[in-house]
Amino acid sequence: MHIHQDVSFEATPEAIYDVLVSAAKFAKMTGGRKATITAKAGGAISLFDGYISGRNLELVPGKRIVQAWRAKEWPEGVHSIVRFELSKRGKGAALAFDQIGHPENHHDHLAEGWVKMYWEPMKALLKGAPKGGEAA
Repeated sequence: MHIHQDVSFEATPEAIYDVLVSAAKFAKMTGGRKATITAKAGGAISLFDGYISGRNLELVPGKRIVQAWRAKEWPEGVHSIVRFELSKRGKGAALAFDQIGHPENHHDHLAEGWVKMYWEPMKALLKGAPKGGEAA
């Protein structure tokens, strides 16, 4: 199964990237849920109070994040690959998101979850960010 979502933001690709690789900014985006993010290739991630765990596979500042990613209730050893591809679009940014390798029975929940848990709160967080600057 595969999830693909295209999302537009009124912020720079760099500001979006910063939210995704900064534990403090990610926690702020999620209403204070604990996040641990080692912002380097191979670095561990733990998001949403430990519900999500994984590793950063590739980090290209302002352009791309690729992670091995899993939810706590998935069968042991099952990881999906998530890819955030960022580009400039007008005065804002476009994010092309893909997730592959997740358990089939979690597809709809995940597809809805990216919108509710990532894109909507990220847009709200970045709304006050300067168009050329970082997230609040």
